[in-house]
Amino acid sequence: MKFGVVVFPGSNCDEDMVYALETIMKQETVKLWHKNTSLESCTHIILPGGFSYGDYLRSGAIARFSPIMGSVIEHANAGGFVFGVCNGFQILCEAGLLPGALLHNNSRKFICRNVYIKPENSTAKITSKIPLNKALKIPIAHGEGKYFADANTLKTLNDNGQILFRYCDENGQITQESNPNGALENIAGVCNVNKNVFGMMPHPERATDKELFNEDGRFLFESILN
Repeated sequence: MKFGVVVFPGSNCDEDMVYALETIMKQETVKLWHKNTSLESCTHIILPGGFSYGDYLRSGAIARFSPIMGSVIEHANAGGFVFGVCNGFQILCEAGLLPGALLHNNSRKFICRNVYIKPENSTAKITSKIPLNKALKIPIAHGEGKYFADANTLKTLNDNGQILFRYCDENGQITQESNPNGALENIAGVCNVNKNVFGMMPHPERATDKELFNEDGRFLFESILN
């Protein structure tokens, strides 16, 4: 098992992700520069958060065309593990590896705070170690995090178990008040139909260290390692 964290111009959560994987989870981890095409034999590809290419046009719209994304798409289509967080989620949607799109928050403001999310199922690679009734406290930091998809896509996501997380309150109740950005059906993360490509807006890598008094994000990384 070897993790590759892709770095785009404007990525700013790559070091957080490397720290979580390498220092906290004790995994072999390398950075993959976006202009390269080699995945350096990595089995698990991570697209971190940030503001790739300054979020020009749309968040993730330019990064989707970086040279390394051709290799990432090939890896995903061959069944390889790909995980995008925040801007990484946006890039995966722009690349067509995940359904739907991320729109501007309803507030039209950048939101940076802790929220709660609840796993929708325990069958995905990143949710297998999370109790279904567990509300995880995970930070968000985004201006375009409102998940959107048409009615047919939403039905397919629900029918196929492709919804990973929904925003909830600290008691695990899925409410309108607990939805920070206006995401449809409180959706905080989804996966593809083959369940090898994953994306979410909250940042689990920022909730893995006891020094931050929050280790809820470790549930996701332990699920991946499981």
